[in-house]
Amino acid sequence: MQQPYEPPAGGHDAGTGEPRTGEPGTGESRTGEPRSTAPGTAGRRPAPAARVLVVEDDPTVAEVVSGYLDRAGHVVDRAGDGPTALARAAAHWPDLVVLDLMLPGMDGLEVCRRMRGRGPVPVIMLTARGDEDDRILGLEVGADDYVTKPFSPRELVLRVESVLRRTRPAAVSRPPAAAGLAVDPAARRATKNGTELALTLREFDLLAFFLRHPGRAFSREDLMHEVWGWDFGDLSTVTVHVRRLRGKVEDDPARPRLIQTVWGVGYRFGPTAHEGGAHKGEAHEGEGS
Repeated sequence: MQQPYEPPAGGHDAGTGEPRTGEPGTGESRTGEPRSTAPGTAGRRPAPAARVLVVEDDPTVAEVVSGYLDRAGHVVDRAGDGPTALARAAAHWPDLVVLDLMLPGMDGLEVCRRMRGRGPVPVIMLTARGDEDDRILGLEVGADDYVTKPFSPRELVLRVESVLRRTRPAAVSRPPAAAGLAVDPAARRATKNGTELALTLREFDLLAFFLRHPGRAFSREDLMHEVWGWDFGDLSTVTVHVRRLRGKVEDDPARPRLIQTVWGVGYRFGPTAHEGGAHKGEAHEGEGS
């Protein structure tokens, strides 16, 4: 939903708190100088250039986000509403979507559902509301990440590139497999007893990580660092993804035998054992952290 915008003195953006220093989509600064590395990314290996679709009805926020992504080397498409976003995606399928939750008419959740119905694509959700229910709902419809406004465009670029790196893994000689589950990182394909699983990109990464480390317990902080690539964030993100993954790989998600809760620690992938009390429900799952 578009919010009133009053540009503050000094040329800083009110929605993001960042200086407006470049012309988005042109590859040049306002002074006509060639595009340089995005602020805050020097000395860090960038993700390969990607096509990013920015869906945001606030033109100021869309301009700032597009400008930072453009200077990071990505090709940026923009849309101000859901139907336009779907049309842009159909014309040029994006490598990643930055999607505002509160769009006029068709909201971001519905846009995410429809895009995911057409094919796999990473989604980072933008929301002006910090309510946990909104964030969890976004994750449950398949968003791989979310950012709450106001946000730093530099942080958003880092998150975009983190997701892109994890969705373009190098092929491995022996794909991990256990308990009838197998993943093929090069093909981004996961199966259970030979039947392909419909996983989101982050669910795939989480399952692949568990398969590579059977029998080892990880805290939610560990998983956030290893799977998401974050050193900070809302740990409910991990909880939601574990619950969703259990719903797709467990025979009985209410009594999980594969992804076990280790009370006071976090989670363990243990396909050969069933720990008493590891299936006491999700209400206190946060205690595993």
